[in-house]
Amino acid sequence: MSRYQYGAYHDGPDPLAPPYDVRDALDAMGDSVLDGTRPDDALRELLRRGLPGADQRRGLDDLLRQVRERRRELRERGRMDGTLEEARALLDTAIGQERAELFPDPSDDARLREAELDTLPNDTSQAIRRLSDYDWRSPAARETFERLKDMLRREVLDSQFQGMKQALQNQDPQAMERVKDMMAALNEMLDKDARGEHTQEDFDRFMGEYGDFFPDQPQNLEELVDSLARRAAAMERLLSSLSPEQRDELAGLMEQALQDAGLAMEMSRLGDALRSRRPDLGWGGQERMTGEDPLGMGDATTALAELADLAELEAALGQDYPGARMDDIDEEAVQRALGRQAVDDLAELRRIEKELERQGYLQRNRGKLELTPKAVRRLGETALRRVFSQLEAGRRGDHDQRDAGQAGELTGSTREWRFGDEQPLDVVRTVTNAIHRGVMDLPRTGEAEGLTVVPDSPGASGGSDVSRPRANGVRLSVDDFEVQETERRSAAAVCLLVDLSYSMVLRGTWAAAKQTTLALHTLVTSKYPQDAIQIIGFSNYARTLHPTEMAGLDWDMVQGTNLHHALLIAGRHLDRHPDFEPIVLVVTDGEPTAHLRSDGRSVFDYPPSPDTLVLTMAEVDKMTRRGASLNVFMLAEDRRLVSFVEEVARRNGGRVFAPDAEKLGEYVVSDYLRVRRGRR
Repeated sequence: MSRYQYGAYHDGPDPLAPPYDVRDALDAMGDSVLDGTRPDDALRELLRRGLPGADQRRGLDDLLRQVRERRRELRERGRMDGTLEEARALLDTAIGQERAELFPDPSDDARLREAELDTLPNDTSQAIRRLSDYDWRSPAARETFERLKDMLRREVLDSQFQGMKQALQNQDPQAMERVKDMMAALNEMLDKDARGEHTQEDFDRFMGEYGDFFPDQPQNLEELVDSLARRAAAMERLLSSLSPEQRDELAGLMEQALQDAGLAMEMSRLGDALRSRRPDLGWGGQERMTGEDPLGMGDATTALAELADLAELEAALGQDYPGARMDDIDEEAVQRALGRQAVDDLAELRRIEKELERQGYLQRNRGKLELTPKAVRRLGETALRRVFSQLEAGRRGDHDQRDAGQAGELTGSTREWRFGDEQPLDVVRTVTNAIHRGVMDLPRTGEAEGLTVVPDSPGASGGSDVSRPRANGVRLSVDDFEVQETERRSAAAVCLLVDLSYSMVLRGTWAAAKQTTLALHTLVTSKYPQDAIQIIGFSNYARTLHPTEMAGLDWDMVQGTNLHHALLIAGRHLDRHPDFEPIVLVVTDGEPTAHLRSDGRSVFDYPPSPDTLVLTMAEVDKMTRRGASLNVFMLAEDRRLVSFVEEVARRNGGRVFAPDAEKLGEYVVSDYLRVRRGRR
């Protein structure tokens, strides 16, 4: 037999993995959208806060706080003049040792040497240059001075090549020669690349010979150039951050150290090449470090390079520049600064943005992020769940018409299945029909397909020889199927009129109105698909709102609450469905202050003009003649508004509600259900 071995799938994403669940993320983003935030800003806000739910991940703000804390720690790590301080201390030690050797000597040569030491300049670099040719009498002073020069060489090289200080720790002349060879080979490789002659084989050969000088192990020339250029730029920032006197002194020390090592020309070539390749780096900028402990030049350069990387990372995590994308954030920089967990958090945040687009919740139109119809349906379902979570079970209901229909509560009766029926199947009746048909078709003795007949066993009750069927299986026929009858719900024509005026935002009711609109639209289209719903928004004019438009809908900063126009549009919707039960719901926070003239132009007056009130009430009377009750949900208790809605209720017979904004959805949805349940 063939033997199989199973293991992990390596040819891409796991094909059996469940789809990535972004619904909680979309709901959280939807809350911001309903508050009036644009979808792209809502997504950015979600990524800043982090992922909701059980699998919570840190957001960009948390990562940003960590980066800023790391920058603060680095700034407090130490001072940048540690190399100067150490050089001065070694120089003073060497001079003191030499004076101690000269003091007992009464010769004129000793006095001349003392005079030469007395005239040394205060500048450490100039003093070292003067003493470079000095013939030390004291062996201890000579050793200290050589240690000083070696320290400077190592610090200067370490400021350009991280880790060089450790590589040159043993003062091996061959090691310094190898450094010279490395720099010559590096400059030659950069020259070849500038001429377009460089290959990856050249780089691999270079790293094979000198790779131990580069602990970060770059994979190609670009990575190597980037690493060296960042460090060189940090070195320039170190010099720029010192006082002018310190800067001149340290620059002189560096120049002297490179000349002593025979590296001045190669280092100059390298610096020019790096600056020309990466002019975008902060060459010559300043960075303050406030710590107490002195840092060597190499350590200070490392700290400044890390501070520069953190500054770039901070800008990328802030996402505050035009065209900012999550892909701008460098994962390697995140891992260096914050560790592996932060990279995982960042990957999840990136995945949200991509999955929302891949799964069809977001789309880009001319660079602008928009919600798709699928996302709007999801937001509507979420809004409806929140509304129903506030409703008592006893307040839900339907209104019905006795008939065998497509939806509604079960009547207890069944009927034969007909093509196109969507009622629930009555499994017991269906199987019973199949068994009865099998028995009717069964010979007295023998077997039928799917059914087996066996005689009664001896001694059975009455000793009857009537055959007893035993089902080995039941073969169903189309004629066997029966469905359960349900109460057919009558259709309704639903109009929701929503105030879009600026006052809705000022009163903090705008988000509640949008959430209510989405909840009602979702309820009607999902549970009562036979109903015809129309959402009408009104300010100075009224307009019909498409479902995909509602989530991102913004208020109108115009003057006018044109309920007259909104009722005109609602009336046309009801007239297109004359056999439907009319349901009209109005959400507003102010009395009508605008109407349409005969030429179609809107007229605004405050206080409301008589024409506005007369024309609006005329449309209310038309609604009454259509048999439509206007139920008004007031989101304010202004005296004029209260008087107006009381007059509407008196003339129309509709009801008036004054809910809090957070309960608006509960009131509107429950009233719609009450009307459907109560009307026959």
